[in-house]
Amino acid sequence: MACHLPGLPLHRDTAQLVFQTTVRVFVSTLLTISVLAADATQPALIPRPQKMELCAETFELTRATRIYADESARGVADYLAGKLRPATALPLRVAHTKEMASANGILLTTKGANTQLGPEGYELAVSSTSVVLRAQTAAGLFYGAQTLLQLLPVEIFAAHHVRKISWTLPGIRIADQPRFAWRGLMLDVSRHFFTKQEVKQLLDEMALLKLNTFHWHLVDDQGWRVEIKKYPKLTQMGAWRSDIGFGLDPKAATAYGADGRYGGFYTPSDIREVVAYAQARHITIVPEIEMPGHSAAALAAYPELSCSGATGRTNTPAGFQAGIYCAGKEETFEFLENILSEIMALFPGKYIHIGGDEVRKDNWSNCEQCQLRIKSEGLKNVPELQSYFIRRMEKFINGKGRTLIGWSEIRTGGLAQNAVVMDWIGGATEAAREGHDVVMTPKESCYFDFYQSEDRGTEPRAIGGFLPLDQVYAFEPIPADLAPQFHPHILGPQANVWTEYIPNFKQVEYMTFPRLSALAEVAWSPQAARNFEDFSRRLQQQNRRLDGLSVNYWRETWAKIGGWTPEQLTTTGTVMEWNVTKNVTNAGPQRVSFSQVEGADGVEIAWAALVEDGREISRDAHPGLAGGKSRDAIYTLDMAAPKPGGHYTLRARVSGMGGLDSRGNVNWNLRPAP
Repeated sequence: MACHLPGLPLHRDTAQLVFQTTVRVFVSTLLTISVLAADATQPALIPRPQKMELCAETFELTRATRIYADESARGVADYLAGKLRPATALPLRVAHTKEMASANGILLTTKGANTQLGPEGYELAVSSTSVVLRAQTAAGLFYGAQTLLQLLPVEIFAAHHVRKISWTLPGIRIADQPRFAWRGLMLDVSRHFFTKQEVKQLLDEMALLKLNTFHWHLVDDQGWRVEIKKYPKLTQMGAWRSDIGFGLDPKAATAYGADGRYGGFYTPSDIREVVAYAQARHITIVPEIEMPGHSAAALAAYPELSCSGATGRTNTPAGFQAGIYCAGKEETFEFLENILSEIMALFPGKYIHIGGDEVRKDNWSNCEQCQLRIKSEGLKNVPELQSYFIRRMEKFINGKGRTLIGWSEIRTGGLAQNAVVMDWIGGATEAAREGHDVVMTPKESCYFDFYQSEDRGTEPRAIGGFLPLDQVYAFEPIPADLAPQFHPHILGPQANVWTEYIPNFKQVEYMTFPRLSALAEVAWSPQAARNFEDFSRRLQQQNRRLDGLSVNYWRETWAKIGGWTPEQLTTTGTVMEWNVTKNVTNAGPQRVSFSQVEGADGVEIAWAALVEDGREISRDAHPGLAGGKSRDAIYTLDMAAPKPGGHYTLRARVSGMGGLDSRGNVNWNLRPAP
């Protein structure tokens, strides 16, 4: 199919039609991508566009190519040129649309944009003589630019000139817009500190995936990471601890000071620099200042704000004990309001995150001043005191024109009137029904500090849990029990990178990618368009882009050989078989794993055996469990030498548990066993 359609003039008073072959992409004429199976002919774009049509021609970047932009598009045009120049070594001069030639140009404009695609949608049309990118806003243009970059050879992401490459774009027409307005990633810099340069690198990696919200977890028990001018001891004392903590090897850390203490913090100048960097990539930063719990770092500096007056400092490896502010002291609220005033001066975004999770309220139960507060405010109990605390902070934040957001537990004792819930342990449906907006970040699908493989002997230490790539991709942010009229209250999904066991930035990347690619597609692409087989195909190209960007990502070490379904299971046990002939390629130990993908109930594995031409040659008999509390679900089978022309089968005795609703995968390890 040719891409040539009648060109459209950008200025009615211009006699000459600019870009005679420019395409106006009409959404109704586009071919929606097939969702039935992986299609190797489609470009490897992540996240997958809403609608896309290929055309039988190409556009090549040459030394004559120019980028043209109107005033509203100039910032994105400069960004795009800066991304294209290193690998291509082409000049790619950026000029105003008034200077446009008739061919060999890339046009970025907000004129004539399709309003049906919303503020973050875009249209991209590539013909043999021009590339046209249209959107209502600079944000939409920016996301279209990310698609344009991914349409080029993967070498475009190299930091230096790549020779002997034809920098061609396929002829294509795309109409695209995100499914959700909130497409987020949270980084915890309290447990382990990361420099502003590392944070900026993560923002670049987010931008590639069209993510638009960076949740910056700046404060927790283990460290206070933002300088507050009114309270200098917060960083003088609260930003440092005696060692790396969490039982980790100090050599793995990158945040030791010259005096041997671990930690660090961001100055107001650092914050402003990172905020501006994020804004240029159309990413909003949501700062989190924890309260009333997770506050030991602050109380180490200002112990008078605790119920007991104790510092909270200890000699334990983590550096601090869990802390909670006294809710009975007026000084507590004055302190926090002063802090938030400085925070809001640094972060211009709509949302201010106040944590509110895992509040240990024993201190409040035993505190005379907290009990007086309960009586004076007519509260019934300590849980309502937590609600009072959150509501009071919300009133202050709303008074500054901002919106309070907090974790699931801010619903305790009654949810503040205008608060947004970040759901990690439940409550999304109830909050949305009550008219509150919700960000979906359930730990079962969005906690990237969980293991990526059940083969933990080859993985760096993690906090626990198991969150494989396919489970992230299968996540549906809209709760199944939420009526359609409340769906607009689900703002979107967010991934969380908690860093108790992540002491350096390379490990942050390793735990984040490629799972973030999967969540980005969940956040952007239509639910009906999601297809894990096709995503896996496109991910191969995406990972090559990450190679060019020097991103340290997790690589698949297991190949799926089969699985089981609820219909195959019995409580008494069934012997199942899978053909593994193509997997048996070398002598030595062979490893297989069993992992549950869906279901409340797991499966028990009694044994696994390797069969050669109908004869069992190796067996590993030990009880294993695949499910919510998986254990010992990896089996090692000995192989002396593969028999030429031999047929190999994996057998296992599998028993269903409980309701027999388990569905899972059987995987073959691609690495030699240790």
